[in-house]
Amino acid sequence: MSAVLIIDDEESVLVSLRFALEDDYTVHTAKSSEEALEILRSEPVSAALLDLRLGNEDGLAVLGELRAVDPELPVIIITAYGSIASAVEAMRRGAFSYLTKPLNLEELKLALRRAVEHAGLNRRVRELTAALTADTLQWGIAAGSRAMQPVLALIERAKDIDATVLITGESGTGKELVARALHFAGRRAKGPWEVINCAAIPATLLEGELFGYTAGAFTGATRSHTGRFAAAHGGTLFLDEVGELEPSVQAKLLRVLEDKLVRPLGAEKSRRVDVRVVAATSRDLKKEVEAGRFRADLYFRLNVVSIHLPPLRERREDIPLLVRHFLARISERLGAPSLKLTPEALAALEAYSFPGNVRELENALERAAVLASGSTITLADLPPEIRVAAGAGTGMRGTQRIVFPVGVTLAAAEKELILTTLKAFGGNRRRTAEVLGISERNLRNKLKQYRREY
Repeated sequence: MSAVLIIDDEESVLVSLRFALEDDYTVHTAKSSEEALEILRSEPVSAALLDLRLGNEDGLAVLGELRAVDPELPVIIITAYGSIASAVEAMRRGAFSYLTKPLNLEELKLALRRAVEHAGLNRRVRELTAALTADTLQWGIAAGSRAMQPVLALIERAKDIDATVLITGESGTGKELVARALHFAGRRAKGPWEVINCAAIPATLLEGELFGYTAGAFTGATRSHTGRFAAAHGGTLFLDEVGELEPSVQAKLLRVLEDKLVRPLGAEKSRRVDVRVVAATSRDLKKEVEAGRFRADLYFRLNVVSIHLPPLRERREDIPLLVRHFLARISERLGAPSLKLTPEALAALEAYSFPGNVRELENALERAAVLASGSTITLADLPPEIRVAAGAGTGMRGTQRIVFPVGVTLAAAEKELILTTLKAFGGNRRRTAEVLGISERNLRNKLKQYRREY
Protein backbone atom coordinates (compact mmCIF):
# COMPACT_ATOMS: atom_id res chain seq x y z
CA MET A 1 0.00 0.00 0.00
CA SER A 2 1.40 3.42 -0.99
CA ALA A 3 2.10 5.92 1.79
CA VAL A 4 1.07 9.59 1.90
CA LEU A 5 2.27 12.29 4.24
CA ILE A 6 -0.22 14.96 5.43
CA ILE A 7 1.31 18.16 6.81
CA ASP A 8 -1.11 20.57 8.51
CA ASP A 9 -1.03 22.45 11.81
CA GLU A 10 -4.74 21.80 12.53
CA GLU A 11 -5.40 18.52 14.38
CA SER A 12 -8.97 18.34 13.07
CA VAL A 13 -7.74 18.45 9.45
CA LEU A 14 -5.22 15.68 10.10
CA VAL A 15 -7.84 13.47 11.77
CA SER A 16 -10.43 13.95 9.03
CA LEU A 17 -7.98 13.38 6.18
CA ARG A 18 -6.54 10.28 7.85
CA PHE A 19 -10.07 8.88 8.21
CA ALA A 20 -10.86 9.66 4.55
CA LEU A 21 -7.68 8.15 3.12
CA GLU A 22 -6.61 5.28 5.41
CA ASP A 23 -8.56 2.65 3.46
CA ASP A 24 -6.45 3.36 0.36
CA TYR A 25 -3.10 4.52 1.77
CA THR A 26 -0.74 4.24 4.69
CA VAL A 27 -1.19 7.70 6.21
CA HIS A 28 1.53 9.64 8.05
CA THR A 29 0.71 13.00 9.65
CA ALA A 30 2.86 15.93 10.79
CA LYS A 31 2.06 19.33 12.33
CA SER A 32 5.41 20.96 11.48
CA SER A 33 8.19 20.86 8.94
CA GLU A 34 10.47 19.25 11.51
CA GLU A 35 8.08 16.33 12.04
CA ALA A 36 7.48 16.04 8.28
CA LEU A 37 11.18 15.91 7.40
CA GLU A 38 11.83 13.30 10.09
CA ILE A 39 9.10 11.08 8.63
CA LEU A 40 10.31 11.65 5.07
CA ARG A 41 13.85 10.63 5.98
CA SER A 42 12.76 7.45 7.77
CA GLU A 43 9.66 6.21 5.87
CA PRO A 44 8.92 5.53 2.21
CA VAL A 45 6.43 8.20 1.06
CA SER A 46 4.79 8.29 -2.38
CA ALA A 47 3.07 11.70 -2.12
CA ALA A 48 2.52 14.56 0.32
CA LEU A 49 -0.31 17.00 1.16
CA LEU A 50 1.06 20.30 2.46
CA ASP A 51 -0.88 23.22 3.97
CA LEU A 52 0.31 26.54 2.53
CA ARG A 53 0.08 28.18 5.97
CA LEU A 54 1.71 25.90 8.50
CA GLY A 55 1.47 27.82 11.79
CA ASN A 56 4.29 30.36 11.73
CA GLU A 57 6.02 28.56 8.85
CA ASP A 58 5.80 29.43 5.16
CA GLY A 59 4.41 26.44 3.30
CA LEU A 60 6.43 27.28 0.16
CA ALA A 61 9.63 27.22 2.19
CA VAL A 62 8.61 23.83 3.61
CA LEU A 63 7.96 22.66 0.04
CA GLY A 64 11.58 23.47 -0.78
CA GLU A 65 12.80 21.53 2.27
CA LEU A 66 10.72 18.47 1.31
CA ARG A 67 12.04 18.48 -2.25
CA ALA A 68 15.58 18.89 -0.97
CA VAL A 69 15.18 15.54 0.84
CA ASP A 70 13.30 13.86 -2.04
CA PRO A 71 13.45 15.84 -5.33
CA GLU A 72 10.90 13.57 -7.01
CA LEU A 73 8.28 13.61 -4.21
CA PRO A 74 4.96 14.87 -5.62
CA VAL A 75 3.63 17.53 -3.22
CA ILE A 76 0.03 18.73 -3.39
CA ILE A 77 -0.48 22.18 -1.85
CA ILE A 78 -3.73 22.71 0.12
CA THR A 79 -4.89 26.06 1.45
CA ALA A 80 -7.92 28.07 2.54
CA TYR A 81 -6.31 31.24 1.17
CA GLY A 82 -6.15 30.35 -2.49
CA SER A 83 -5.09 32.86 -5.11
CA ILE A 84 -3.78 32.71 -8.65
CA ALA A 85 -0.46 34.21 -7.54
CA SER A 86 0.12 31.65 -4.79
CA ALA A 87 -0.86 28.79 -7.11
CA VAL A 88 1.55 29.95 -9.80
CA GLU A 89 4.36 30.36 -7.26
CA ALA A 90 3.70 26.91 -5.78
CA MET A 91 3.83 25.26 -9.21
CA ARG A 92 6.97 27.23 -10.09
CA ARG A 93 8.68 25.83 -7.00
CA GLY A 94 7.81 22.28 -7.97
CA ALA A 95 4.37 21.51 -6.46
CA PHE A 96 2.56 18.66 -8.21
CA SER A 97 -0.87 20.33 -7.92
CA TYR A 98 -2.82 22.87 -5.89
CA LEU A 99 -6.17 22.42 -4.04
CA THR A 100 -8.24 24.92 -2.07
CA LYS A 101 -10.20 24.37 1.16
CA PRO A 102 -12.81 23.23 1.84
CA LEU A 103 -11.49 20.17 0.07
CA ASN A 104 -13.65 18.20 -2.32
CA LEU A 105 -12.96 14.59 -1.32
CA GLU A 106 -13.29 13.15 -4.83
CA GLU A 107 -11.02 15.85 -6.24
CA LEU A 108 -8.49 15.17 -3.50
CA LYS A 109 -8.51 11.41 -4.09
CA LEU A 110 -8.07 11.93 -7.85
CA ALA A 111 -5.12 14.28 -7.31
CA LEU A 112 -3.51 11.84 -4.87
CA ARG A 113 -4.01 8.89 -7.20
CA ARG A 114 -2.33 10.77 -10.04
CA ALA A 115 0.52 11.85 -7.78
CA VAL A 116 1.16 8.31 -6.54
CA GLU A 117 1.00 6.89 -10.08
CA HIS A 118 3.41 9.58 -11.24
CA ALA A 119 5.85 8.74 -8.45
CA GLY A 120 5.59 5.02 -9.16
CA LEU A 121 6.20 5.47 -12.87
CA ASN A 122 9.25 7.65 -12.24
CA ARG A 123 10.63 5.10 -9.80
CA ARG A 124 10.13 2.13 -12.15
CA VAL A 125 11.69 3.92 -15.12
CA ARG A 126 14.61 5.08 -12.97
CA GLU A 127 15.23 1.58 -11.61
CA LEU A 128 15.07 -0.03 -15.04
CA THR A 129 17.34 2.61 -16.56
CA ALA A 130 19.82 2.24 -13.71
CA ALA A 131 19.84 -1.54 -14.11
CA LEU A 132 20.43 -1.26 -17.84
CA THR A 133 23.14 1.33 -17.41
CA ALA A 134 24.95 -0.69 -14.77
CA ASP A 135 24.74 -4.04 -16.52
CA THR A 136 24.47 -3.73 -20.29
CA LEU A 137 24.16 -0.11 -21.45
CA GLN A 138 27.49 1.33 -22.54
CA TRP A 139 27.49 4.62 -24.49
CA GLY A 140 23.75 4.10 -25.01
CA ILE A 141 24.34 0.71 -26.67
CA ALA A 142 22.47 -2.26 -25.18
CA ALA A 143 24.81 -5.15 -25.90
CA GLY A 144 25.89 -8.18 -23.91
CA SER A 145 26.43 -10.73 -26.67
CA ARG A 146 29.78 -12.12 -27.71
CA ALA A 147 29.21 -10.79 -31.25
CA MET A 148 29.08 -7.20 -29.96
CA GLN A 149 32.19 -7.32 -27.77
CA PRO A 150 34.61 -6.50 -30.64
CA VAL A 151 32.42 -3.49 -31.50
CA LEU A 152 32.55 -2.14 -27.94
CA ALA A 153 36.30 -2.77 -27.78
CA LEU A 154 36.92 -0.84 -31.02
CA ILE A 155 34.81 2.11 -29.81
CA GLU A 156 36.92 2.23 -26.64
CA ARG A 157 40.16 2.20 -28.64
CA ALA A 158 39.07 4.67 -31.33
CA LYS A 159 37.04 7.26 -29.40
CA ASP A 160 40.03 9.46 -28.47
CA ILE A 161 41.96 9.36 -31.75
CA ASP A 162 41.38 11.46 -34.88
CA ALA A 163 41.65 8.68 -37.47
CA THR A 164 38.66 8.33 -39.79
CA VAL A 165 36.33 5.45 -38.97
CA LEU A 166 34.19 3.44 -41.39
CA ILE A 167 31.17 1.74 -39.82
CA THR A 168 29.61 -1.02 -41.91
CA GLY A 169 26.54 -3.17 -41.43
CA GLU A 170 23.05 -3.82 -42.68
CA SER A 171 20.39 -1.14 -42.52
CA GLY A 172 18.97 -0.72 -39.02
CA THR A 173 21.90 -2.21 -37.09
CA GLY A 174 22.65 1.02 -35.22
CA LYS A 175 25.55 2.57 -37.14
CA GLU A 176 24.68 6.13 -36.10
CA LEU A 177 24.55 5.01 -32.45
CA VAL A 178 28.15 3.79 -32.74
CA ALA A 179 29.16 7.04 -34.43
CA ARG A 180 27.58 9.02 -31.59
CA ALA A 181 29.47 6.90 -29.06
CA LEU A 182 32.76 7.65 -30.82
CA HIS A 183 32.06 11.38 -30.57
CA PHE A 184 30.33 11.85 -27.23
CA ALA A 185 32.55 9.39 -25.33
CA GLY A 186 35.76 10.77 -26.83
CA ARG A 187 37.92 13.84 -26.45
CA ARG A 188 35.91 15.78 -29.04
CA ALA A 189 32.68 15.46 -27.05
CA LYS A 190 32.56 19.20 -26.28
CA GLY A 191 32.93 20.06 -29.97
CA PRO A 192 30.18 20.17 -32.62
CA TRP A 193 28.43 17.01 -33.80
CA GLU A 194 27.23 17.26 -37.40
CA VAL A 195 25.31 14.61 -39.33
CA ILE A 196 24.56 14.43 -43.05
CA ASN A 197 22.77 11.61 -44.86
CA CYS A 198 24.49 11.34 -48.23
CA ALA A 199 21.56 9.38 -49.69
CA ALA A 200 18.91 11.91 -48.67
CA ILE A 201 20.27 14.96 -50.53
CA PRO A 202 20.40 15.24 -54.35
CA ALA A 203 23.92 15.16 -55.78
CA THR A 204 23.48 18.68 -57.20
CA LEU A 205 22.96 20.06 -53.68
CA LEU A 206 25.19 17.75 -51.66
CA GLU A 207 28.47 19.47 -52.56
CA GLY A 208 27.20 22.83 -51.28
CA GLU A 209 25.81 21.20 -48.16
CA LEU A 210 29.14 19.57 -47.37
CA PHE A 211 31.57 22.35 -48.28
CA GLY A 212 29.37 25.47 -48.20
CA TYR A 213 28.87 28.21 -50.80
CA THR A 214 28.93 31.97 -51.17
CA ALA A 215 26.05 34.22 -52.16
CA GLY A 216 25.68 34.17 -55.95
CA ALA A 217 27.72 30.97 -56.37
CA PHE A 218 24.83 29.47 -58.36
CA THR A 219 21.25 30.26 -59.27
CA GLY A 220 19.19 30.47 -56.11
CA ALA A 221 22.15 31.05 -53.76
CA THR A 222 20.88 34.34 -52.35
CA ARG A 223 23.09 34.15 -49.26
CA SER A 224 26.22 32.38 -48.09
CA HIS A 225 25.94 28.97 -46.44
CA THR A 226 28.38 27.39 -43.97
CA GLY A 227 28.97 23.80 -45.01
CA ARG A 228 28.89 20.86 -42.64
CA PHE A 229 32.68 20.58 -42.60
CA ALA A 230 33.09 24.14 -41.37
CA ALA A 231 30.21 23.73 -38.92
CA ALA A 232 31.92 20.64 -37.46
CA HIS A 233 35.25 22.44 -36.84
CA GLY A 234 36.68 21.11 -33.58
CA GLY A 235 34.23 18.22 -33.50
CA THR A 236 32.95 15.31 -35.58
CA LEU A 237 31.23 15.03 -38.96
CA PHE A 238 29.19 11.85 -39.48
CA LEU A 239 28.70 10.92 -43.15
CA ASP A 240 25.83 8.43 -43.20
CA GLU A 241 25.39 6.23 -46.30
CA VAL A 242 28.71 7.45 -47.71
CA GLY A 243 28.51 4.73 -50.36
CA GLU A 244 25.82 6.76 -52.15
CA LEU A 245 28.18 9.65 -53.05
CA GLU A 246 28.48 10.61 -56.71
CA PRO A 247 32.02 10.34 -58.22
CA SER A 248 32.46 14.14 -58.45
CA VAL A 249 31.70 14.57 -54.74
CA GLN A 250 33.93 11.59 -53.87
CA ALA A 251 36.91 13.36 -55.44
CA LYS A 252 36.33 16.59 -53.49
CA LEU A 253 35.75 14.70 -50.24
CA LEU A 254 39.05 12.88 -50.73
CA ARG A 255 40.85 16.19 -51.20
CA VAL A 256 39.39 17.61 -47.98
CA LEU A 257 40.35 14.49 -46.01
CA GLU A 258 43.93 14.71 -47.32
CA ASP A 259 44.49 18.48 -47.07
CA LYS A 260 42.11 19.45 -44.24
CA LEU A 261 41.15 22.46 -46.40
CA VAL A 262 37.60 23.33 -47.46
CA ARG A 263 36.75 25.79 -50.24
CA PRO A 264 33.06 26.78 -50.42
CA LEU A 265 31.50 26.96 -53.90
CA GLY A 266 32.17 30.41 -55.36
CA ALA A 267 34.89 31.25 -52.82
CA GLU A 268 38.46 32.21 -53.77
CA LYS A 269 40.11 31.02 -50.57
CA SER A 270 40.11 27.74 -48.70
CA ARG A 271 39.56 27.37 -44.97
CA ARG A 272 41.48 24.96 -42.76
CA VAL A 273 39.21 22.71 -40.69
CA ASP A 274 39.86 20.45 -37.72
CA VAL A 275 37.25 17.74 -38.17
CA ARG A 276 37.17 14.06 -37.26
CA VAL A 277 35.22 12.16 -39.94
CA VAL A 278 33.17 9.07 -39.18
CA ALA A 279 31.41 7.42 -42.13
CA ALA A 280 28.86 4.64 -42.38
CA THR A 281 27.45 2.54 -45.17
CA SER A 282 25.16 -0.44 -45.67
CA ARG A 283 26.86 -1.17 -49.01
CA ASP A 284 29.87 -3.47 -49.51
CA LEU A 285 32.38 -0.77 -50.48
CA LYS A 286 34.98 -3.33 -51.57
CA LYS A 287 32.55 -4.57 -54.23
CA GLU A 288 31.66 -0.97 -55.12
CA VAL A 289 35.37 -0.27 -55.67
CA GLU A 290 35.74 -3.40 -57.83
CA ALA A 291 32.70 -2.32 -59.87
CA GLY A 292 34.21 1.14 -60.39
CA ARG A 293 31.41 2.95 -58.53
CA PHE A 294 33.53 4.05 -55.55
CA ARG A 295 37.04 5.45 -55.56
CA ALA A 296 39.63 3.06 -54.13
CA ASP A 297 41.73 5.92 -52.71
CA LEU A 298 38.70 7.37 -50.89
CA TYR A 299 37.79 3.92 -49.56
CA PHE A 300 41.26 3.46 -48.05
CA ARG A 301 41.20 7.01 -46.64
CA LEU A 302 37.86 6.36 -44.91
CA ASN A 303 38.67 2.83 -43.79
CA VAL A 304 41.55 3.64 -41.41
CA VAL A 305 39.55 2.10 -38.53
CA SER A 306 36.82 -0.33 -39.52
CA ILE A 307 33.90 -1.27 -37.26
CA HIS A 308 31.42 -3.86 -38.53
CA LEU A 309 28.04 -4.17 -36.83
CA PRO A 310 26.59 -7.70 -36.89
CA PRO A 311 22.92 -8.10 -37.86
CA LEU A 312 20.45 -8.77 -35.06
CA ARG A 313 19.99 -12.39 -36.16
CA GLU A 314 23.66 -12.96 -35.22
CA ARG A 315 23.24 -11.44 -31.75
CA ARG A 316 19.87 -12.84 -30.67
CA GLU A 317 20.95 -13.00 -27.03
CA ASP A 318 20.85 -9.18 -27.03
CA ILE A 319 17.12 -9.13 -27.86
CA PRO A 320 15.91 -9.25 -24.20
CA LEU A 321 18.32 -6.40 -23.35
CA LEU A 322 17.14 -4.35 -26.31
CA VAL A 323 13.50 -5.08 -25.45
CA ARG A 324 13.95 -3.79 -21.89
CA HIS A 325 15.78 -0.71 -23.17
CA PHE A 326 13.17 0.13 -25.82
CA LEU A 327 10.17 -0.56 -23.56
CA ALA A 328 11.56 1.83 -20.93
CA ARG A 329 11.96 4.52 -23.60
CA ILE A 330 8.53 3.86 -25.10
CA SER A 331 6.87 3.94 -21.65
CA GLU A 332 8.46 7.30 -20.93
CA ARG A 333 7.58 8.68 -24.37
CA LEU A 334 3.95 7.56 -24.17
CA GLY A 335 3.62 8.58 -20.52
CA ALA A 336 2.40 5.04 -19.81
CA PRO A 337 3.09 2.58 -16.97
CA SER A 338 6.13 0.36 -17.44
CA LEU A 339 5.47 -1.99 -20.34
CA LYS A 340 6.31 -5.69 -20.26
CA LEU A 341 6.10 -8.72 -22.57
CA THR A 342 4.48 -12.08 -22.08
CA PRO A 343 6.94 -15.01 -22.32
CA GLU A 344 5.31 -16.06 -25.61
CA ALA A 345 5.80 -12.60 -27.11
CA LEU A 346 9.45 -12.49 -26.06
CA ALA A 347 10.04 -15.98 -27.47
CA ALA A 348 8.53 -14.88 -30.78
CA LEU A 349 10.85 -11.87 -30.94
CA GLU A 350 13.87 -14.05 -30.17
CA ALA A 351 12.92 -16.49 -32.95
CA TYR A 352 12.27 -13.87 -35.67
CA SER A 353 15.08 -13.08 -38.16
CA PHE A 354 14.57 -9.27 -38.17
CA PRO A 355 15.65 -8.28 -41.70
CA GLY A 356 15.28 -4.66 -40.54
CA ASN A 357 17.50 -5.37 -37.50
CA VAL A 358 17.37 -3.24 -34.34
CA ARG A 359 15.31 -0.51 -35.99
CA GLU A 360 12.63 -3.06 -36.92
CA LEU A 361 12.60 -4.40 -33.35
CA GLU A 362 12.02 -0.92 -31.91
CA ASN A 363 9.28 -0.17 -34.45
CA ALA A 364 7.57 -3.51 -33.71
CA LEU A 365 7.60 -2.80 -29.96
CA GLU A 366 6.24 0.72 -30.41
CA ARG A 367 3.43 -0.59 -32.62
CA ALA A 368 2.66 -3.31 -30.08
CA ALA A 369 2.64 -0.80 -27.21
CA VAL A 370 0.02 1.27 -29.01
CA LEU A 371 -2.13 -1.75 -29.80
CA ALA A 372 -1.86 -3.42 -26.39
CA SER A 373 -4.97 -3.16 -24.21
CA GLY A 374 -2.88 -2.61 -21.08
CA SER A 375 0.72 -2.48 -19.96
CA THR A 376 1.40 -6.09 -21.04
CA ILE A 377 2.26 -6.81 -24.68
CA THR A 378 1.04 -10.22 -25.84
CA LEU A 379 1.89 -12.27 -28.91
CA ALA A 380 -1.31 -11.03 -30.57
CA ASP A 381 -0.06 -7.41 -30.33
CA LEU A 382 3.08 -8.12 -32.40
CA PRO A 383 3.17 -7.64 -36.20
CA PRO A 384 1.79 -10.58 -38.24
CA GLU A 385 5.14 -11.40 -39.83
CA ILE A 386 6.67 -11.94 -36.40
CA ARG A 387 3.76 -14.09 -35.19
CA VAL A 388 3.83 -16.26 -38.32
CA ALA A 389 7.58 -16.53 -38.93
CA ALA A 390 8.36 -17.12 -35.25
CA GLY A 391 5.96 -20.01 -34.80
CA ALA A 392 8.72 -22.59 -34.31
CA GLY A 393 10.29 -20.42 -31.63
CA THR A 394 7.10 -20.05 -29.63
CA GLY A 395 6.44 -23.70 -28.95
CA MET A 396 4.91 -24.89 -32.26
CA ARG A 397 5.56 -28.51 -33.09
CA GLY A 398 7.19 -28.38 -36.47
CA THR A 399 6.82 -25.85 -39.28
CA GLN A 400 3.98 -27.32 -41.29
CA ARG A 401 3.02 -25.35 -44.38
CA ILE A 402 -0.62 -25.11 -45.53
CA VAL A 403 -1.35 -24.91 -49.27
CA PHE A 404 -4.86 -24.03 -50.48
CA PRO A 405 -6.01 -24.84 -54.01
CA VAL A 406 -7.48 -22.04 -56.14
CA GLY A 407 -11.24 -21.87 -55.61
CA VAL A 408 -11.30 -22.99 -51.99
CA THR A 409 -13.86 -21.07 -49.92
CA LEU A 410 -12.74 -18.65 -47.24
CA ALA A 411 -14.65 -20.62 -44.62
CA ALA A 412 -12.86 -23.84 -45.56
CA ALA A 413 -9.46 -22.13 -45.62
CA GLU A 414 -10.13 -20.55 -42.22
CA LYS A 415 -11.15 -23.90 -40.76
CA GLU A 416 -8.02 -25.63 -42.08
CA LEU A 417 -5.78 -22.83 -40.77
CA ILE A 418 -7.34 -22.87 -37.30
CA LEU A 419 -7.28 -26.65 -36.87
CA THR A 420 -3.73 -27.01 -38.22
CA THR A 421 -2.42 -24.23 -35.98
CA LEU A 422 -4.19 -25.71 -32.95
CA LYS A 423 -2.59 -29.07 -33.67
CA ALA A 424 0.84 -27.44 -34.13
CA PHE A 425 0.50 -25.92 -30.65
CA GLY A 426 -0.44 -29.25 -29.12
CA GLY A 427 -4.05 -28.17 -28.48
CA ASN A 428 -3.05 -25.00 -26.57
CA ARG A 429 -5.98 -22.68 -27.32
CA ARG A 430 -4.47 -19.57 -25.77
CA ARG A 431 -1.32 -19.75 -27.88
CA THR A 432 -3.33 -20.61 -30.97
CA ALA A 433 -5.57 -17.58 -30.49
CA GLU A 434 -2.56 -15.30 -29.93
CA VAL A 435 -0.79 -16.48 -33.10
CA LEU A 436 -3.94 -16.15 -35.21
CA GLY A 437 -4.73 -12.74 -33.75
CA ILE A 438 -8.20 -13.65 -32.48
CA SER A 439 -9.74 -13.87 -29.03
CA GLU A 440 -9.97 -17.17 -27.15
CA ARG A 441 -13.76 -16.78 -27.14
CA ASN A 442 -13.79 -16.44 -30.93
CA LEU A 443 -11.58 -19.53 -31.23
CA ARG A 444 -13.82 -21.47 -28.85
CA ASN A 445 -16.92 -20.58 -30.90
CA LYS A 446 -15.20 -21.63 -34.12
CA LEU A 447 -14.26 -25.02 -32.67
CA LYS A 448 -17.84 -25.58 -31.45
CA GLN A 449 -19.05 -24.81 -34.97
CA TYR A 450 -16.63 -27.30 -36.49
CA ARG A 451 -17.77 -30.02 -34.06
CA ARG A 452 -21.40 -29.43 -35.05
CA GLU A 453 -20.50 -29.94 -38.71
CA TYR A 454 -19.58 -33.58 -38.12
